[in-house]
Amino acid sequence: MASPTTLTSALPAEHRERLMRLGRTESVAAGTRLFEEGGPADRFWIVRTGTVTLDLRVPGRRAAVIESLGRGELVGWSWQFAPYRWQLGAEALSPVRAWRFDADAVRGLCAEDPAVGRAVALWVGRVVAHRLHTARVRLLDLYAPCGSGDLLR
Repeated sequence: MASPTTLTSALPAEHRERLMRLGRTESVAAGTRLFEEGGPADRFWIVRTGTVTLDLRVPGRRAAVIESLGRGELVGWSWQFAPYRWQLGAEALSPVRAWRFDADAVRGLCAEDPAVGRAVALWVGRVVAHRLHTARVRLLDLYAPCGSGDLLR
């Protein structure tokens, strides 16, 4: 069963088709940074193949990898919320093929068609909630004195 945060599970077919018309295929080499925390969030991707890692800067330490994303998953949600700045960083762990979307174009589609806008907003909201939980658990695993936040579920 697909995750509720993947595109195919999150959007009804008619909304997904309208969104996908705005996407362009892109190939990203392993080791390429897609974006840096704090930079302008003017685009996003949906992974077709490969793996993208999300990371978070930790003062005085190496950036912590928060999550790995694969097929059908959204890379980047900060484009949806002002001030449109990346909250995490992202890097291609392996060669990646993805659909790349221009944030202004997608926000325009969402404004033009409230049903699409609501579906996209709910999808991105589920992704944000999932990523927040994942980041919390991962940071507790890495830095809490007694280990995993999984016990707090």
